[in-house]
Amino acid sequence: MPTKSVPVLTLQGARTALAAAEQRAQEIGVPMNIAVVDNGLHLLAFARMDGAKITSIDIAINKAFTAAGHRAPTSVYKDAVWPGGPAFGINTSNGGRFTTIAGGVPVVQDGVVVGAVGCSTGTPPQDADVAGKGVEAVVKTFGTKAKL
Repeated sequence: MPTKSVPVLTLQGARTALAAAEQRAQEIGVPMNIAVVDNGLHLLAFARMDGAKITSIDIAINKAFTAAGHRAPTSVYKDAVWPGGPAFGINTSNGGRFTTIAGGVPVVQDGVVVGAVGCSTGTPPQDADVAGKGVEAVVKTFGTKAKL
């Protein structure tokens, strides 16, 4: 068969992730830019909370893009991107959109990446925490298996 069907994150799933991420950002007191993309790396949902950094809009979108496209949390690059590291310079790939800062987390269903959540404005651990809560909400609501 020359084609294959794969699951994809829906708008309903994206809205679930967005709401949970916003709630977590409010709980920790850090307004965030929150982006949700599908497995084709296209933006499904986005929110810029009051007080979130304007310069973090593209960063949140690119964290989601990277997590979905590379099928891994953006935090995995922390130790590999320094000069001399095995992934040094990877941030210049994909038109400069590849992001190596924590805060992008893929959503996985049945072993397939169906989308991702990307957050930015806080510290990298805060961004990853908020994105992770968005992914967890999708997992809990729709029964997917998350790769956190």
